[in-house]
Amino acid sequence: MENPSPEHTNELIKENSPYLLQHAHNPVNWKAWNDESLDLAQNQKKLIIISVGYSACHWCHVMEHESFEDPEVAEIMNKNYISIKVDREERPDVDQVYMNAVQIMTGAGGWPMNVVCLPDGRPVWGGTYFRKEQWKDALKQIAHLYETQPKKLEEYASRLEEGLKQVQLVDTPTEKSNLEKDYFSPIIEKWKRSLDQEYGGPKGAPKFMMPNNYEFLLRYAFQNSDEELMKHCLLTLNRISWGGTYDPVDGGFSRYSVDEKWHVPHFEKMLYDNAQLVQLYSKAYKLTENEWYREVVEQSLEFVENEFSHESGAFYSALDADSEDESGKNEEGAYYTWRKEDLKDLLGAEFELFAEVYNINKFGRWEDDKYVLIRTSEFEEIARRHDLSLEQFNLKREQWKQLLKKERKEREKPGLDDKSLTSWNAMMLTGYLEAYQALGRNEYLERALKNANFLIENQLKPDGRLYRTFKNGESKINAYLEDYAFCIEAFTRLYESCFEEKYLQLAEKLLGVVESDFADESSGLYFFNSRKDRKLITESLEISDNVIPASNSVMAKNLFRLGKITGNLVYIDKAENMLQKILPKIEEFPRYHSNWLDLLLNFTNPFYEVAITGPDHRDFSQYFQEKYIPNIVLAAGDSENIALLRNRTKKDETLIYVCEKGSCKLPNSSKSQSFQQIRQV
Repeated sequence: MENPSPEHTNELIKENSPYLLQHAHNPVNWKAWNDESLDLAQNQKKLIIISVGYSACHWCHVMEHESFEDPEVAEIMNKNYISIKVDREERPDVDQVYMNAVQIMTGAGGWPMNVVCLPDGRPVWGGTYFRKEQWKDALKQIAHLYETQPKKLEEYASRLEEGLKQVQLVDTPTEKSNLEKDYFSPIIEKWKRSLDQEYGGPKGAPKFMMPNNYEFLLRYAFQNSDEELMKHCLLTLNRISWGGTYDPVDGGFSRYSVDEKWHVPHFEKMLYDNAQLVQLYSKAYKLTENEWYREVVEQSLEFVENEFSHESGAFYSALDADSEDESGKNEEGAYYTWRKEDLKDLLGAEFELFAEVYNINKFGRWEDDKYVLIRTSEFEEIARRHDLSLEQFNLKREQWKQLLKKERKEREKPGLDDKSLTSWNAMMLTGYLEAYQALGRNEYLERALKNANFLIENQLKPDGRLYRTFKNGESKINAYLEDYAFCIEAFTRLYESCFEEKYLQLAEKLLGVVESDFADESSGLYFFNSRKDRKLITESLEISDNVIPASNSVMAKNLFRLGKITGNLVYIDKAENMLQKILPKIEEFPRYHSNWLDLLLNFTNPFYEVAITGPDHRDFSQYFQEKYIPNIVLAAGDSENIALLRNRTKKDETLIYVCEKGSCKLPNSSKSQSFQQIRQV
């Protein structure tokens, strides 16, 4: 028998994405997303199947097992289609464009996402998870239609293409709005009506953490003395970290809760969630000095160190939801759930107290005899009920944790997605910086610097541009706006943490690349894809904040922050212009524009530039870093290159300058007095 030609083999074995490699031995002749695969479809005039997922996706695994491992399904796909597998984390641009198409076609989205396209890449049919027979029947019908009535598919593709273009349109307001405090009142009132006052977060289920929502709401409540909203924010932070979505054994957060009480998670753990939640809980600790928030931060970073860290300084991407149970069957949550009898054997006389703390009862039961640990009371309250000091109770908790950790070591661990993504690494870098500032632990700053070195040495190209992915020593794929946005944020924040000027310079250089490669002159915003890349069927402008803030909102905040530190008013004007474009959308869907609303606070409330010069500038800076002051930028040292510091150094004297819009109060050497100048409003 002759060897099959290269276009008739599964080519994913050549890739290094863990998700693509999961499919490398399917009988489907998968190809990766690249110019060769797309050109082949056009040259052979064959329909394309684009199947998108990610390594920690439970239903992606289910569809693979049911359909893509089935020879009959593979025969239909191989005969009639060019089949392309896409890791949505490697190629968020492809995912975004075709997800828009699926949402237009079906009204819903999710993963796995499967789309059939014409040879030129325009979609004609799609959806998410399909059972095997559904999938086979649909593929046969579409192939038959393409063979007998291709014009019908062509006409539909053209209409859908027009719809996709409409989705990307940003209506530019004819007049600028006055950015005033009053703008927030109706938005906040509207938002409050959708909040769950019992369990925190939004009403209903499933519940995603949406950390950026709470960064904004916490800040708004603080700056506007809104006690009702503050109470809700802290309730939400408590419930998220008390429930099954947070792992009390190993630390770290799962992706979301399938129920309204933050109990049963979708068990995969993603780097981007943990990065953002470390930032959020660090800020909440600054505000409240709640020791539980400190513990959440420390334990989450311990989890990141143990499970997501590479010796190069890179961070891995995700842990799978599924793992083998004791019978060797792959099952969702097998690594994380507990049976009552096993806990009794493990804990002995301590079981009753443990069961009270973590609800080994009807409230905490998931399914069958499986429990997901969740608490409903403050530790102090439980300790009082049992005549224990908090120290005694915490000692018991630590003993329980070590017992459960030891038991878990006997279990099969969930699969690790060990690729590193530039944007997610930058988010985690910022997480370490926030933790360093809040808790004052130097090892967190050292870890952030190690990751910064990884990004500079491996993900920064000689021409100053970035790569998207890193695995097995290989950097690949031209970076997207998301990667630049979060790197600029991370390097700016790194400057504000250690005051090494090179990081500020790097942030500005990356901003220059964004202007040259991503700017959309007509909207004043930035495209998601670089103009150096092959064009997709539509150009994407990411403006809605979701589980990760929109790349455009992050860029607008970067411009504002860099403008304040460097004194470049052009940056600040650009940030305001971007914000003005989005205002009509904010009013309609505030929850999905929280990062824009956070930027709006910068323009409507006092915002300060704090400059510290002199021999003790690091010690003085730490005083401000450890406090919850969401409305400042901080520059320190004696550099004449940075506008905030220029001509302000006096020999042997440490001085603090508090400025607003470039106008500075008289310098002084009192940290508390300067702090009061900021807190007067």
